[in-house]
Amino acid sequence: MVERFFLRGNTKFEFGDESEAITILSGPPCSGKTSLLFQFAFNSAAKGNAVVILCHRRTLETSPPFLSQGVDPSSEIFRRIQIKYVDDDEGIKSYFAAFHLHPTFPTSIIVDNLGHFFVERNCQEKYNNPRGKELAMIRVLALCRNAISHANKSSRCEIVLSDTHKGDTPRLLYIYKRWVSCIYTIKEGVGAGSFVVRKSYSAALNAKPTSSAKYSISLQYLVLEGLVHETGHHTRTIS
Repeated sequence: MVERFFLRGNTKFEFGDESEAITILSGPPCSGKTSLLFQFAFNSAAKGNAVVILCHRRTLETSPPFLSQGVDPSSEIFRRIQIKYVDDDEGIKSYFAAFHLHPTFPTSIIVDNLGHFFVERNCQEKYNNPRGKELAMIRVLALCRNAISHANKSSRCEIVLSDTHKGDTPRLLYIYKRWVSCIYTIKEGVGAGSFVVRKSYSAALNAKPTSSAKYSISLQYLVLEGLVHETGHHTRTIS
């Protein structure tokens, strides 16, 4: 549900379908992906869930997220969100490789800017293959799937990743469709600084009708401008 990326007083935080335990949010540079992920984390934590965010310290410090107006930065809710800084793909692999050793599992795991952790030249040298970056990403995504499958045997757990793409679709779409369950794609909207996010892929055989959301980053806030609910060939605007 695209609503989970925004703060809406009349909408409760709900899990996606069990078949959509791994979600990727992909969009162009400077489209507010980190802000959407952190708002997602806040919404999950606000319902009492434990949340873990894996991110790069320098990236987070130079481009901090903007949350929705009304979110108190000093709120106790943030105590339920654990931020783990990782430097490269090895850090992400280490976290998910040891995931089954955790006594309890977080409800939501968020990985900000997944592609940033894979340096093309380093991956090519490590795997001695010109497509080394793709091989490295596949290994991490495989670990993510194993971790989430293990966790969901005893509790409800989901992973939300983000990545950057240029053009209309993610460059590694064929890989994502193999390893993730659901893809949300961000495109530029009408007007400067306006964007639209919608579900562009679901592995579920009977995917439910979805919504798209128009939003912007204004005055250092994440601003939801409107939702459009899609049902078959019809759309309905939800303000």
